[in-house]
Amino acid sequence: MARIVSPTERECECCGRRDVWDATETTWRIAVEDGEKLAGNPHCLHEWDINGAFNPLPR
Repeated sequence: MARIVSPTERECECCGRRDVWDATETTWRIAVEDGEKLAGNPHCLHEWDINGAFNPLPR
């Protein structure tokens, strides 16, 4: 039986916002790098980097 995996991070192609998946809370959280949130533009509609490169079927 195939096991499907979900992505654990995503990035907006317009403003650079980066999110990581919080498995404990089962929600996306803004990524933090060097103590700074990578929130991007709060008015952006966020075009996530969904382009078919992620493979949900691990090898």
